Amino acid sequence: MCAGTAGFMQGSGRDAKSEKQYANRLFASGEKSMNKFSDMATFVAVVEAASISEAARRLGATKSIVSERITQLERYLGCALLERGRPLRTTEPGLVFYKSAVQILEEVEFAEESVRDSQSSLRGALRIVVPTSLLASHFGPVLTTFAARHPDLCLDVEAQNRIGNLQDGQYDVAIRTGELPDSRLVARTITANHTLVCASPAYLDKRGTPTHPGDLIHHDGLNNCNFEPNGMWSLMVDGKYRSFRIGRRMRADSGAVLLEAVRAGLGLAILPTFVAADAILSGDVVPVLQDYAPCGGRISAVYRKTVGTPPRIKVLVDHLIEEIGEPARWDTQLINSGLVRI
Repeated sequence: MCAGTAGFMQGSGRDAKSEKQYANRLFASGEKSMNKFSDMATFVAVVEAASISEAARRLGATKSIVSERITQLERYLGCALLERGRPLRTTEPGLVFYKSAVQILEEVEFAEESVRDSQSSLRGALRIVVPTSLLASHFGPVLTTFAARHPDLCLDVEAQNRIGNLQDGQYDVAIRTGELPDSRLVARTITANHTLVCASPAYLDKRGTPTHPGDLIHHDGLNNCNFEPNGMWSLMVDGKYRSFRIGRRMRADSGAVLLEAVRAGLGLAILPTFVAADAILSGDVVPVLQDYAPCGGRISAVYRKTVGTPPRIKVLVDHLIEEIGEPARWDTQLINSGLVRI
């Protein structure tokens, strides 16, 4: 269940078995001409978007069509599923129906994928979201190779720096960096995400080289909006991560933009090595404070928990792990040079 729906879904008081039996009774009779799966999927989309308009946008349909489907579904079941107010809320029967509909749709999807996989070919669409800098620098070619190996599979790849919500069904797989606390999702590690505090030689000549995280307050910070929005950096000191303030010079949600700002001598930035490796090896950028390494966490493939992992997702993630490697290709020379410590 996505975070956006948790606020208006309250427990029905039934156990899981009785909930499913109740939903089955609601859906057991009616016109055979009704497309049950399509209307279930529409209802689930509305609940998870908490908005008929937003659900229509995600489904690529008009608001009137989505509204009519919900009305038809309620007429078919003989009860109201939604309380049409602000915010949109489920009724008790609507909550029961939503929970079972999600499970049924997941089981149908898994069954379809299993059959497709048994035919030794992957078909259909696979929606992937990747951080912009990671897609441009390394994942683009890897995904292209994957698409070439599976001609019947249509990849829908989106570059996005903000963390998307997989629970709303917009994406099948998200590539994420850092630590992943959401236990409602499955996360498979692709490789380690090493990060370094970086500056240009010109900046260090002008402002001096920091030797301790406490020196950061006297320096200009180039901050990532997604990880250091308030100008506080978390660095390892005496075996523990501590927060240190750095002067605010610039903010961006793109590692590539921050790298160019570092190259221009605007300040210090925490950069992932998948963005900065070439610049470090060329001498354009210099790592500092290496004894106080920031925690980069992992680069992971993240997807929703289902009855079974859809084959197309499993094959994609296996491909990414194999092609990227551990250590990652972009880290190998940095590790050999002692610039990245593992």
